[in-house]
Amino acid sequence: MSSKKRNISRRNFVRNASLAMGGIMIVPRHVLGRGFIAPSDKLNIAGIGAGGKGEDDLKNFSQSPKVNVVALCDVDDNRALKSKQRFPKAKFYKDFRELLDKEKNTIDACSVSTPDNIHAIAALSAMQLGKHVYCQKPLTHDIYEARQMAEAVKKYKVITQMGNQGGSSDGVRQAKEMHDAGMIGDVHTVYVWTNRPIWPQGLPTPKGNFPVPKELDWNLWIGPAKYIDYNPAYHPWSWRGWNAFGTGALGDMACHMMDPVFRLLPIDFPTEVECSIPTSWMTNGEEAKYPDGFPAASIIHLKYPRKDGKGDIKVSWYDGGLLPPLPDELLPGELFGGDDGGALFIGNKGKLMVDCYGEKPRLLPSKLMNETTLPAPKIARVPEGHYLQWVNACIAGYGNATTSSPFEYAGPFTESILIGNLAIRSWNLSTSKDKDGDDVYSGRKKLLWDAKTMRITNFDEANQFVKREYRQGWGVSI
Repeated sequence: MSSKKRNISRRNFVRNASLAMGGIMIVPRHVLGRGFIAPSDKLNIAGIGAGGKGEDDLKNFSQSPKVNVVALCDVDDNRALKSKQRFPKAKFYKDFRELLDKEKNTIDACSVSTPDNIHAIAALSAMQLGKHVYCQKPLTHDIYEARQMAEAVKKYKVITQMGNQGGSSDGVRQAKEMHDAGMIGDVHTVYVWTNRPIWPQGLPTPKGNFPVPKELDWNLWIGPAKYIDYNPAYHPWSWRGWNAFGTGALGDMACHMMDPVFRLLPIDFPTEVECSIPTSWMTNGEEAKYPDGFPAASIIHLKYPRKDGKGDIKVSWYDGGLLPPLPDELLPGELFGGDDGGALFIGNKGKLMVDCYGEKPRLLPSKLMNETTLPAPKIARVPEGHYLQWVNACIAGYGNATTSSPFEYAGPFTESILIGNLAIRSWNLSTSKDKDGDDVYSGRKKLLWDAKTMRITNFDEANQFVKREYRQGWGVSI
């Protein structure tokens, strides 16, 4: 027998033996198609944002033996240093667009952990390549972007997860089981509060000339925002307080604190929003005269129609140290929520309080927790946690697994939160002049929201905050 025939016979033998053994032959990922990972393969992840929270995210993903971190991206070499050391084989980039272009045939998924103004652009760019995406909260910088992200999942069919870890906690599941069992009746009012901001807010726009640190690509850090000169007041931490880059206390913590509200209650989009900014919390006692940043404290009131037709639910948000009224059922010395804040649900039969992330759900007065039989667990728990839930779902493939905060959920949720920021940013807009010629500001105005058209219907000037203008070369579209 010729050598050529012997080789062909050997290939036939291997093929037939594999079929006889139930098809356990290893199948390469390119045969399965985009978005599917062979059981024998690992999930190749790129980290867009490798410092700060991005560093922590990548560390959590790598706890799975099924994960390879193969590429890193960060505009600041110093911030990325620990991730570079942890993943020495990963290729490093400063521009995520270059990473996605050069690694599109290597990576399966992306972790996005950048300042808020980059989230949607980086995430959508990855989704368009068929890559699964884990995106830190808030999902987007703008209301329009949140709507786009939710629609993109339907189009690109990838596994997604927003980084609000409490969405996978046992606490929020127990709280929902208690609510669904009718333990507090129909909820009509919710108070949510946080200790944020813990970074500077309510300040004039930074001034001064500063050299750009050699390790930082300032132009890439700014991304789609209007170009401004470098100032250490923005990077690396305090960017949250400036509306060009961050989304303030709401963007930082409402994705944690208000998550139980959206999981427990039959609501989706608000119809009304109003805000209050205490003048005593403004620098020099002035009203909101700093349009480039968020105030040091604010109160937001949102009204939601119940989807079950049983009236409306009023949700009120407090930040900057402001608190809602203490419930009468709270005992002397008993904590109101947790250290970072909490949420209080008021129904027609009782009250339910949770800590940050929906932890420690308890009825008020708290003695009821010992006197009442709690409902048996019905909602599946997530013992692997928020990060590895996404990893495992990516490996299983779209349509075969779910996550706690997919963009189909996180998009509308984020959109609703950012309507609160729209109200805050509208505070500065003058609506008219009073009899003395002084400006009358929209902060005195209740804004009416039409979710279908994504517009404020009674104050058109506020609609400029639904969708921002992107710097040339940047943009977001599905």
